[in-house]
Amino acid sequence: MPGFIASRLYWSIQRRRNRGIGGLYVVVAAFLLLYAWLFPGIFGLGGFSKFTQNWFPLALVTMAQTLLMLNGGITLAIGPLVSLGAVIAATMMGGDALSAIGGIATVAAAGLLIGALIGMIVAYLRLPAIIVTLAGSFIIGGVALLILPRPGGFIPAWFSDLLAGDRPFAFCLLVATLIGWKLLLATPVGLGIYAAGENPAGAFRSGVPVEAMKVTAFAISGLLATLAGLFVAAQTGSGDPVIGNPFTLNSIAGAVLGGVGFLGGKGTMRGAICGSLLLSVMINVMFFLGFPPVAQYVAQGLIIVGAVAIPELSQRWRPK
Repeated sequence: MPGFIASRLYWSIQRRRNRGIGGLYVVVAAFLLLYAWLFPGIFGLGGFSKFTQNWFPLALVTMAQTLLMLNGGITLAIGPLVSLGAVIAATMMGGDALSAIGGIATVAAAGLLIGALIGMIVAYLRLPAIIVTLAGSFIIGGVALLILPRPGGFIPAWFSDLLAGDRPFAFCLLVATLIGWKLLLATPVGLGIYAAGENPAGAFRSGVPVEAMKVTAFAISGLLATLAGLFVAAQTGSGDPVIGNPFTLNSIAGAVLGGVGFLGGKGTMRGAICGSLLLSVMINVMFFLGFPPVAQYVAQGLIIVGAVAIPELSQRWRPK
């Protein structure tokens, strides 16, 4: 009997968290069909690989942003962290495998440490995350410019071919990342991140270390952002200290399109990934339709506003 009650409670929570995701899947499927009609090459191995390579860094930064939004926070430091990861990779990776491993480890360590430091300031000094990450974005961006004042550096050709070649390695990495997230959710840390975002007071009374969960969420978020920068550097073959700037708002847009709320505990990672896919496909479709860049930004803004407004309005108009 207790197992039956726990199962019903679990599925009840899942239904509440996934509310509205079905409509998102329909919209994504429609955009994918339109994109396939405009660009039939996506069905080939090379076309699918290039598409997933363009989507993968956006998916990573959306996951990084979603992790904090589920925990009740938000970060404006995603873009600078992407840039930092790119310039560290471009300045530390040599042509041999050993130096490449060292560069990857440095990128990962930088993301974890910076994310954890920001998380500690937010959690233990009780400062608003949006203010701390805004200040942090300027500092991180400045450090990226100090490391590499202008685009340059070097990414080994074999590493670029591995990540951004004609094989769907990026898609495999994304699947592995999602599996890692599911495994994390099965641990006390994953459950604590959700609980601390949905009901901090209740989580604290239940023995969840709320501050530690916030620091952990920021650390993992920083790791994902710098790894996205590593992938972008592999795509371009070099580093750029400002290449990550567009990712900050796009990460928020992808999470919001995926139904993730700003107040914590609302939404799912699969919804956020689906939102990032919608955003990526939407950009590609507008490009093939010949939208000028300004019109693309306007269309993206209108779609994002609609994605936020429609569920809220439908909930207000729902009979009580």
